[in-house]
Amino acid sequence: MSEAWRQIGEARAGGILLVADHASNLVPGDIDLGIDPALLRNHIAIDIGVAEIAALLVESGAVDAAILGGVSRLVVDCNRDEDAPGVLPIASDGHAVPGNALDDAAREARLARFFRPYHDHIAATIAAQRPAMILSLHSFTPSLAAHPDQARPWHVGVLYNEDDRLAGAAIAALEAEDMVVGDQQPYSGKLLNATMNRHAEANSIPYVGIEMRQDLIGDTAGQALFAERLSRMCSKVALNLAE
Repeated sequence: MSEAWRQIGEARAGGILLVADHASNLVPGDIDLGIDPALLRNHIAIDIGVAEIAALLVESGAVDAAILGGVSRLVVDCNRDEDAPGVLPIASDGHAVPGNALDDAAREARLARFFRPYHDHIAATIAAQRPAMILSLHSFTPSLAAHPDQARPWHVGVLYNEDDRLAGAAIAALEAEDMVVGDQQPYSGKLLNATMNRHAEANSIPYVGIEMRQDLIGDTAGQALFAERLSRMCSKVALNLAE
């Protein structure tokens, strides 16, 4: 256990590993982001519903282990490359984050404290217990304050980059759940896929990125329903892997 990450369950070689970069809204007490604390309940701070669904998937045995980011994405965005400007966001969806206007030394300290230990743990887990599949779990807001004209009607999105081995099976499985499924929506894994590029594609491990719409998973009933849907999806995708 670490302040940079939290793990549920035990990884298993040949199993399914879940990775959730934005599962926490924790801001350590010695970090002042300079924002209204109410924003920590907002989508800019956390992928709403993801931690709860990850726990349900581990509890049901659908996945073996889940590695969850330990701090808010406003403290550090682990689904970015280390040298990307957005790794320490100075603004998100129209909200300034003045506490992230750091000098080089403070930026380096933030990355060393949170970003690198998180990714080091994922890498060590994969090296010790190479999974057959990685499930990347995120959630998205149904509407952006900065772009209210951009509709996001999908119930769930499937994201991937160069490795699309599991994408088709995942899309088919989710469509069978009577959901509106976005193929590379509400954004593309070709553009936003840093964690999976680093740990799945670089290691030739099949993976799929799942984005769930937050208004559908904001309560326990919605979370339970999506956990069941994703459990069935994992079973179908695993069968596709075995073929």
